[in-house]
Amino acid sequence: MTQPPQPPPNEPPNTPPPAGPPSGGFGAPQDPPPGGFGQPTPPPADPFGKQPQQAPQQPAAPQDAPAGGYGTPPPAAGGYPTPPAPQPNGYGYPHAPQQGYGYPQGPAGQPGQPGMPQQGYGYPTQPMQPQYGAPQPAGGGKKFSTQMQIIVAAAVAVVLIIGGGIIYASTGDDDGGTNEASSSGATGGEAKGGEGDGLAGGDEKAPANTKSKVAFQLPEPVVTDITTVMGSWVTDKAYVKSGVAEIIAYDRDKGTKLWSVPLPGEVCSASRHMSKDFKTAIVFEETKATKANKYPSCNQVGVIDMTAGKLLWSKGVTSATGGDKPIRFDEVTLSGTTVAAGGTSGGAAFKLDDGAELWKPKVGADGCYDRGYAGGEALAVVRKCGTSDSPQLTVQALNPTTGAPLSSYQMPAGVDYASIVSTKPLVVAADVGDTAGDGSGISDFFSIDAATGKLIVRIPADAEQYAARCGSTEVERCQNLAVGNNRLYVPTENHDGTSEYGETNEIVAFDLTTGKLLGGRADAGDRYSLTPLRMDGTNVIAYKEPPYDKGGQIVSIDGETFKQTLLMENPSDEAVREAERRFSTDHSEILYKDGRFFKSKRLVSKRSTSDADEKLYLVVAYRTD
Repeated sequence: MTQPPQPPPNEPPNTPPPAGPPSGGFGAPQDPPPGGFGQPTPPPADPFGKQPQQAPQQPAAPQDAPAGGYGTPPPAAGGYPTPPAPQPNGYGYPHAPQQGYGYPQGPAGQPGQPGMPQQGYGYPTQPMQPQYGAPQPAGGGKKFSTQMQIIVAAAVAVVLIIGGGIIYASTGDDDGGTNEASSSGATGGEAKGGEGDGLAGGDEKAPANTKSKVAFQLPEPVVTDITTVMGSWVTDKAYVKSGVAEIIAYDRDKGTKLWSVPLPGEVCSASRHMSKDFKTAIVFEETKATKANKYPSCNQVGVIDMTAGKLLWSKGVTSATGGDKPIRFDEVTLSGTTVAAGGTSGGAAFKLDDGAELWKPKVGADGCYDRGYAGGEALAVVRKCGTSDSPQLTVQALNPTTGAPLSSYQMPAGVDYASIVSTKPLVVAADVGDTAGDGSGISDFFSIDAATGKLIVRIPADAEQYAARCGSTEVERCQNLAVGNNRLYVPTENHDGTSEYGETNEIVAFDLTTGKLLGGRADAGDRYSLTPLRMDGTNVIAYKEPPYDKGGQIVSIDGETFKQTLLMENPSDEAVREAERRFSTDHSEILYKDGRFFKSKRLVSKRSTSDADEKLYLVVAYRTD
């Protein structure tokens, strides 16, 4: 059963949420509307994972498949065999982001650790001609038109199209420290990657045999309504996944059940982070749904000890403004020994080990409140002020023990929502003036000095060119990107490849000090689509979503040279590849660690008559020997 909707984004704190299913998704919610209790009618299938642009609406039940995959040919003319037809993408909840779901975080303050990534989700089709954003005017509200971008870019950069890819050429010196950057290239030379010594690397190493095999497949649970199963983590011994009102641990290699923790209601939100001793935080309903109470409140915060297999503690909190009813939380995060949960009624924080309250939701005299937090190596918050017609957002770095602001940066006018991509370094994404236009929630990235609160650089990110995405209202729900090496790694949108039917894309990087687009790139290869999952030391772990007739791949990309090392290649036999493709990159939780790869759903729904006999999975897992 789905969660009730969050209160309207600009609703005053402490206002009870309206009844009904939740809102969500990326930018304007991109998921197809549900058609009652059964599986909703899916949007038109797009073999390249393009998301339809829609007005805000409630999230859909999971759709089980892009069976077509990338590079699926169109129906054949008479006399030629017809490849499998593409099917609608699956649906899931946020995947990952800072170091992906379930990736252990480094201790607070540890130097040299990469910031957060996020898991991938499919991309809309790239325009035939790549476009390059010109430096944005100081006002920041509107983007240049396509024609103006091309005119300006032609004056400052040379763009060479080779084999469907993009090569960036230098235009000379940097801009002298301006705090607004161009999306055009800033370094010279061919940019296919793979040359030079590279950086220090990471922990993930290529096995002797990169061919994977199916480790296990977990069947989708039988439910009577849309049900949240958000949250997945990988420990040293277990793959841990949210089920229907429970958390379950499975053996990483065989999928046998190790333990389960029953919950009084559905999981509503789950932290993507876990402590070094494998604890993580969740938000869940106070009770199971009934006819009289169809949408129980998501007012319980708890910590799961994934070594002991138990709920360490759980509690609700009341508003600091009075009342005895626990408030609702929309998301939760973890930083060091602090668990922080936020929502439209404000934020609260607790000690990881015992649940002792560090601070409670409070509203300032100016009506400002903590909308949501992001964790990992540091703790940051998006604080919301102003009116519904004219909201004002401030991003603050926080002391994780007291909640006191260490620095503050006021977002520009025209930003209704902001998402924190990384807390160390502090990187924020926003759709300024609703100019992205594709539901991605991103028109610009903001690199901020967490010590002073000063803007280092603002990076325009043309939504027609780049494929990173952030949630419509959530603070810590960005994906398809990674932060490390003082760089922001993002995928391009798909564009034509060299084969007749194939599309492809690249991963490129922006410098977080200058905002310049660096010269290197990692190519997905014909008919594949490349998505950053997380950082691994100085390397980027990425997933290659495959064409219809291949299995997916996991690669490690050198953060400096962009040289790719193959870590895993999944089987290409029909049954296995169809199961893999049912988990859309944009709507699934995707984890890779220690030669093991997991794709899982975030939402499941009642089966329709059309898929009653199909094999539908909650999780598919692969491993190398």
